[in-house]
Amino acid sequence: MSEATPGEHVEDKSLGELVALASSNVSDLVRAEMELAKMELKSDAKKGAISGAMFTIAALIAGIIVILLSISLAFGLIALGIWPWAAFLIVAGVYLLLALVLGFIGQRLIRKIEGAKRTRKTLKDTPGALRRRGGSDKPALTD
Repeated sequence: MSEATPGEHVEDKSLGELVALASSNVSDLVRAEMELAKMELKSDAKKGAISGAMFTIAALIAGIIVILLSISLAFGLIALGIWPWAAFLIVAGVYLLLALVLGFIGQRLIRKIEGAKRTRKTLKDTPGALRRRGGSDKPALTD
């Protein structure tokens, strides 16, 4: 393809050469933008992976902390004079009650999910809107 050199005037080029030059420039621009997007997405993916690993480690540590606090609570109940088996059973019962309450709340929230009701309605209406414009029977896409 022909390119405009620094000493050459654009007026000296034919229409075909100008179109070819513009097409080449647009193609180069799109290629460069896609390359930039790839680099940015790779960088973001790397940051996301590292963040995910950090959150996983934090969740694991939090789980260990909950276990240790549970054992401490059970031993605290033992220090109050409760039998050891009863103290651990009380702690397990508290966790069972917590799990039931959280499960109930989660179930109620799931029942409230509407499933993109408005989006489904607009998707159903879109073909009709594309076929007609306004009140006329004339297709909108053929104007």
